[in-house]
Amino acid sequence: MKQVLPEKGKLLISEPSIIGDDSFSRSVILLTEFNTEGVVGFILNKPLDCTLDQLIPEISLKLEVYQGGPVEMDNLYFLHNIPHLIPNSHLIEDGIYWGGDFNVVSALINCGTITGNEIKFFLGYSGWERSQLETELDGNSWVVAKNTDSKELLSDNMHDIWKRNMKTLGGAYELWSNAPENPSYN
Repeated sequence: MKQVLPEKGKLLISEPSIIGDDSFSRSVILLTEFNTEGVVGFILNKPLDCTLDQLIPEISLKLEVYQGGPVEMDNLYFLHNIPHLIPNSHLIEDGIYWGGDFNVVSALINCGTITGNEIKFFLGYSGWERSQLETELDGNSWVVAKNTDSKELLSDNMHDIWKRNMKTLGGAYELWSNAPENPSYN
């Protein structure tokens, strides 16, 4: 298998050996920034036990909120595919955008223009200094993969993305796709 290099728009898939780390065990992260200053991404498959309307009472729609990562978990971030509606959006790759004017987002949700299938919210983000991520990659904590799920990335159908990627990676990874999250339960 040809090695995929980390860059904006690629996925970081946690190695099965990351056990006991609540943030990163069995996580899949979309890299939204990758440059000399550092790396930023959002965990796609770790829903929290709260909805957007619980965090922001002015918003009337119950949208799932995900743990984006362990950095700045008191800040809300979002990915979306509607840059024509949300000013100041930043293209990641393949029709997926990061951020924009939250006041516009709030108004669009409350008037029913945004229904949830085109936006995904996160508390916190995952971040590294570039050399730190390179060290973790060298230490086999992560596998980098192409993002082949852009069409479904914003849906709530991403809960099993880690398992699907283990199967896609094949070989020894495929065995892990059906293993319990805590091997001592086996």
